[in-house]
Order: sequence, then structure tokens, then C-alpha cells
Amino acid sequence: MLYSILNSGGNINFMQIIMHIVAVLVIITVILPFHELAHGFIAYKLGDDTAKKMGRLSFSPLAHINPMGAICLLLVGFGWAEPVPVNMHRLKNPKRDMALVALAGPAANILAAIVGALLHNLLVVILYRSFNDAAWFNAIEFFFEYYISVNVGLAVFNLIPLPPLDGSKILGAFLPDDIYEKQLMNEGKLSMILVVLIMLGVIDNILTIPDMFVLRFVYFIASLPFKPFV
Repeated sequence: MLYSILNSGGNINFMQIIMHIVAVLVIITVILPFHELAHGFIAYKLGDDTAKKMGRLSFSPLAHINPMGAICLLLVGFGWAEPVPVNMHRLKNPKRDMALVALAGPAANILAAIVGALLHNLLVVILYRSFNDAAWFNAIEFFFEYYISVNVGLAVFNLIPLPPLDGSKILGAFLPDDIYEKQLMNEGKLSMILVVLIMLGVIDNILTIPDMFVLRFVYFIASLPFKPFV
């Protein structure tokens, strides 16, 4: 988080600040659109063309950016894009398909994290022995570490089974129809529970272990092609 770096005390590492900003810009302009595009693309494949008609099946950040979400991502390490509209009543199997649409977003973040970890490992294999002490090499490593951790954090956070997060829609696929209908009717109230939990810091504590587990999974998958070089 930029806020944490600027308020960490001691000497400010300007190279880290630059790499932090670069990583955030990549996430805002590439990853958040990828997350929303994944939702819209799966919805389109399952029968709902709402996002396509609204021009949201695009990698362009202009189609997805939310200014407040972008600012929050820069300052506190968590942000969001404009949600892709999905009309569940146009899906072939509304409950099941809505869960698949929801799952596509976190899956996109995990895929993006794995790609980042692969690129990081490739960088280490090619350059580590010659440049591991160079300041620019350490800065690039910081970029990848932050980029990967934010993607994992966004994926895990979105899997929380509370509205408006993707996890609530995934959970819905496993609920009886009457309970699912009540969940849809009370999304506003349930969203307030999420807000309160975030403000109390409960969410951070809850997500520590899942974040670590997914992060280890990402690094494990990304390490497999490089086993012969270790």
C-alpha cells in the first residue's frame, strides 16, 4: 500500500514507491478490466448478452474503470472496477450459471497472479546471478511481489460469501431455492454486514490464512516449469 510505504518511518524507498505505482497502474488498466471481462464473457457464453450490448466485453480500461476504486487501490491496496451487468434471468440455468459467471472473476485474478509469478521466475533464472544486487533488479522483484499479492488478495476477498461479492453468487448455487430468493431480496442488508466486518478489521484477520494458502499455490504452480533450473 502506498499509504503504508509513506508512513513506515525511516528512509522512504522512492524506487519502491515508483514500482508500487507502476504495479497499481497495471492492475487498474489490465487486471481489473480482465476480471470484469471474464464475468461478462462467461455470461455471454451462457446466454446473457447484456454486457456485450453495453460494450463491456472489452479489455479497454475505459469500459471498466471506477475512479474511486482506482484511488483506493493506489492508496490502501484494495480497489474495484465498475461491475459488469448480468441479467441472470437470461442465463440458461440461472442459479448454476450465475455461480459460474461469479467464479470467473476470482479465477481471472488467480490466473493473472500465476502469469506474474511465471514472469518473475523467468526473470530470476535469466538475470539473478548477474544482477541480484542491483537496485533496479530488487525494484522489479518488488513490482512482481506486490502485483502477485494484490491479485491473490482480490481473488480471495471476492470469494467471501456476502453480497455484493462474487462468493455470495457462488454460494447461491448450493442453496435451496427459497433461501436463495431470500438472499437476493436481502442483498442490501447483507452488504452492510460486509461493510461492518471490513471496518472492524475482521475481514483482514479472516483472510490471512486463505491469502497465504492461495499465494503458496500460485508460487507452486509457477515454479513447476523452472524445477530443472533449481
